[in-house]
Amino acid sequence: MASNKKYWKSVEELNENSSIVERLGNNEFVEEIPTEDFLGDKNTLSSSSTSRRDFLKYVGFSTAAASLAACEGPVKKSIPYVFQPEEIVPGVADFYATTVADGFDFVNVLIKTREGRPIKVENNFMENALTGANARVHASVLSLYDSLRLKQPKIDNKAASWSDVDQKIKASLTSATGQIVLLTNTMASPSTDKLIAEFKATYPTAKHIVYDAIGSDAALDAYQQAYGERALADYNFGKADVIVSVGADFLGDWQGGGYDSEYAKGRVPKNGKMSKHIQIEANMSLAGANADKRIPLTVAEQKLALVKIYNIVTGNAVSVGNTVADAEITKAAQQLKAAGTNGVLVSGLDDVNAQLLVFAINQALGSQAFNPAQPKYVRGGNNKEVTQLVKDMNAGLVHTLIMSGVNPVYTLANGDAFAEGLKKVKLSASYTLREDETASLTNIAAAVPHYLESWGDVQMKKGHYSIMQPTIRPLFNTKQFQEGLLAWLGKTESYYDYLKAASTGLTNGKTWNQLVHDGFVATEITGSAIASADFNGAASALASSKKAAGLELVLYPKTGMGDGQQANNPWLQEFPDPITRVSWDNYLTVSKADAEAFGVENHNVANGALNGSYVTLKVGDTVLENVPAFIQPGQAKGTVGLAFGYGRKSALKEEMQVGVNAYKLYKDFNNTQSVSVEKAAGEHEFACVQLQRTLMGRGDIVKDTTLEIFNTKDAKVWNEKPHVSLDHQSVDASTVDIWESFDRSVGHHFNLSIDLNSCTGCGACVIACHAENNVPVVGKDEVRRSRDMHWLRIDRYYSSEDTFAGDVEKKEGFSGLFGENGSLGGFGELEHPANNPQVVFQPVMCQHCNHAPCETVCPVAATSHGRQGQNHMAYNRCVGTRYCANNCPYKVRRFNWFLYNQNDAFDYHMNDDLGRMVLNPDVNVRSRGVMEKCSLCIQMTQATILNAKREGRAVNSNEFEVACSAACTSGSMVFGDVNNKESEVAKLYEEDRRYHLLEHLGTKPNVFYHVKVRNV
Repeated sequence: MASNKKYWKSVEELNENSSIVERLGNNEFVEEIPTEDFLGDKNTLSSSSTSRRDFLKYVGFSTAAASLAACEGPVKKSIPYVFQPEEIVPGVADFYATTVADGFDFVNVLIKTREGRPIKVENNFMENALTGANARVHASVLSLYDSLRLKQPKIDNKAASWSDVDQKIKASLTSATGQIVLLTNTMASPSTDKLIAEFKATYPTAKHIVYDAIGSDAALDAYQQAYGERALADYNFGKADVIVSVGADFLGDWQGGGYDSEYAKGRVPKNGKMSKHIQIEANMSLAGANADKRIPLTVAEQKLALVKIYNIVTGNAVSVGNTVADAEITKAAQQLKAAGTNGVLVSGLDDVNAQLLVFAINQALGSQAFNPAQPKYVRGGNNKEVTQLVKDMNAGLVHTLIMSGVNPVYTLANGDAFAEGLKKVKLSASYTLREDETASLTNIAAAVPHYLESWGDVQMKKGHYSIMQPTIRPLFNTKQFQEGLLAWLGKTESYYDYLKAASTGLTNGKTWNQLVHDGFVATEITGSAIASADFNGAASALASSKKAAGLELVLYPKTGMGDGQQANNPWLQEFPDPITRVSWDNYLTVSKADAEAFGVENHNVANGALNGSYVTLKVGDTVLENVPAFIQPGQAKGTVGLAFGYGRKSALKEEMQVGVNAYKLYKDFNNTQSVSVEKAAGEHEFACVQLQRTLMGRGDIVKDTTLEIFNTKDAKVWNEKPHVSLDHQSVDASTVDIWESFDRSVGHHFNLSIDLNSCTGCGACVIACHAENNVPVVGKDEVRRSRDMHWLRIDRYYSSEDTFAGDVEKKEGFSGLFGENGSLGGFGELEHPANNPQVVFQPVMCQHCNHAPCETVCPVAATSHGRQGQNHMAYNRCVGTRYCANNCPYKVRRFNWFLYNQNDAFDYHMNDDLGRMVLNPDVNVRSRGVMEKCSLCIQMTQATILNAKREGRAVNSNEFEVACSAACTSGSMVFGDVNNKESEVAKLYEEDRRYHLLEHLGTKPNVFYHVKVRNV
């Protein structure tokens, strides 16, 4: 039967007497419109008039270098510009295949350009492409137009020429009496490795040290010990029926990410089957939120749990202590063993012994999902060498230090020691995009181009070779690190020529032009790899590992910010974290039980914004003050979490200088630390959207069921259709029309399908929507006022009970009104948040209702319905009454309270000439005083129709895309023409799991969802 389980977005909603929730529920706009701020005088009012059609005025091509680069097109021999750049057709987009490889994110992508300007990142969905562009990758196009980029090389903080830079470095290399060190991030570049090998041969005292800000040393060391190579084992979760993860957020940034696509294939029930996912972790992660069974444990207990699983799967009997969840761990291990070759285990524990046990368990299972024969090279840092480097620098042993793609003064826990060491190095140079914390202290700050301006190659995994190509001429006076290496070696050839020659033997028969056009070449690797190590010894060592004294601090990369490279990117700063729904901040996540012990509180103020306590953290001798504390349901008791990537100051706009630097607590490169927490004075203001636009209690929002009920019961039970009264008869709500409908069977009719089973909550669609539709950034203060402008939001709901079955059991076990099992007290208990709640992610945008409530109340017909199913907005006609927003049951309309374009009060990318170059010329830049919302990317659907018309053919069945569906690598979002019965969306519309939000209202949306099925 359908569940009456209550879902909630914020703890505040569970307080039935909350005046705040009541106020927010009854008021679409929580604060009065500040009309006096922009309509207060005649001059201000008159200045608001502008031509919305004049796109070039909005873009403001006053940055001469940028506009010149765009007009001239990309550098020679880029694909697809076979002809001269003059052949560019204005108004027609070109796409380039390239590769993102910034040391943290690695993925094959396509870059959309307009008139020579890169404006959007798309997934490269060619067969065998390593796809999976996350929110950061989609936002990286905006980082190209960062006005605070380093624009030319500097020597001793003064502008210099490249010849001076090369001459100074070469002189230092030639005269070096001490060590010469190249310190780089993980580049995974065969051509660069070849260059560095030649460099080391020329300068015998030179060494190359690879440094990852967030290291994977334990996994790399374990793989080297077991398989003889420093790399990471790869996995294909689509081949697993049972997945057990111990501390690995494999839907986030674990091992470089990119696992969600294959994982999602097994999560959609087909033929009565779907994979089972069990997550053992401390912090609530994306992987934990998507798991069927989540077991919150401290990191110390996770190690014991891994040994227990090892014993059961391999049949060994290593002595190990108890945990608080032994029964659940044993059950998970038994299910994993029963799955055999269809089972897989992964772990993110920073412990070599733990990683060795992962290999042993998967080898014992014969796991098909475990692929050690084709390892990944996206992490290569060596923390021991980095630690020794800092010692050598301070001992005066390093003569020349050349860095590329690293910022150790910020990212090292002992960054101050590194900064001191720089003073004792004879010559230090940093090849960097920005004059960051490290570059500002080096003798030479060498400006490098963005990846969209660069050539390069990447080997993300064995047998897979990718090319990076420029999509625009360099905007500034920049030079690649590889060009520097060539100059110091006395070579006169360009890096392009060197790269082309070095690719020979890696192209698998493809021509150079074909390789650049496709972006990659994949070679099948056959055979298997057998691990050889003392696994029992590793298990014994892990079982006897000492528990950290006191609380455990678990450091992690936040979905939006990663390692902090793009901290000056406003799209990412305003991106709400999928779990906490907080933007513009990092914070200490703490369980409710521990929060009460610390005296930490979170509470909502009158307008719904969230405030919380500050705490002071102490790890060893390091103290971090004024850290905001966020009470996180699902956080393992005895643990707290803190995200990397925040707390930066250098080369950032003031608005982006937020948060605290968690790297200061990253002692010995271990993401788990013993920490003491003490409540501090003051109160922090969060930019949290979890209580905004809540749909809790509206019914027909989140529908879920278990796999057993899904397989054994009729769809009417687990996907109950709402009924309404018509002529005193109860009828299906979908059969009743509010008014007469027009014929929707003629021509195209667009629908968007969203599967709650495969949506991982990653948020890539949110940033893709920003890029495609010129969505403005409004800043922390406006977000707190419920004025964020996201056209697409991902609601995160928690359930009230630990398990779905427990929730239903409790509800059905009520007996009478009063007493221990009475419904009055029982339902009250169901409203309290569980310590370990289930989670549902639900993307919500304009539902494009065929019977749209917004259209009937607009006094000026600014919003109307199109024949193709899209709800249109005529911005020029809108007078900002906001009646449509008040009448929208889905709370998806956004009002432009201010002019966000070219306004110093909103000093983000739309307020500078360079930043505006990212704007999409196909989409109007909206002004103040108008409503805006999702358009189902009408510019994209019309372009598809026009392309087919120009080519004299019909549109292919699955050719239509919108920004969110194109960005969704998990396949949760599928867009298309529902009138084309061959289309995927038309087939999905016929499935039993399909339902509409608030279907009883009779709005007949063109967006539909699929019931979430849990394998419990």
